[in-house]
Amino acid sequence: MVDQQSRRRLDGALDALSEATRGLSAAPDRVLARLGFGRAHQRILSFLARHPDSAVGDVIRGLGVTKQALNRPLRDLVDAGWVQMRQDPTNRRAKRLRLSAGGADLEWKLTGPQHALLEAAFAAAGPGAEATWLWVMSGLAGKSQSSSR
Repeated sequence: MVDQQSRRRLDGALDALSEATRGLSAAPDRVLARLGFGRAHQRILSFLARHPDSAVGDVIRGLGVTKQALNRPLRDLVDAGWVQMRQDPTNRRAKRLRLSAGGADLEWKLTGPQHALLEAAFAAAGPGAEATWLWVMSGLAGKSQSSSR
């Protein structure tokens, strides 16, 4: 059981995480809203920017979503020309996905402001802040961590 002092401290951490998420998402959300898109669209664009020529199954696993959850936003992005879908040359049943040139530009329009915010925050926090932040985020994601940083 968490004591009251710990609860207040952890509530403060949760509030800070919520505010940071809003701050980090504000600029991309405005761009996405103008396009009629949401954060699922950005997640797909970001994944494909980092993993071009992924199979649909790779995107599903990488984002931790179901095929049904991926279908509509992916179809929106393909129909808008931001994502290109082609048949896998080695498996005719599989499809490979990559960003179009416009999709790459859109992805950077969404993530560029986020990069700037993270860069400024890490610089302000000083040496070691980025590594510590990545360690904490990994823990929050439920990924194993080594005991040393």
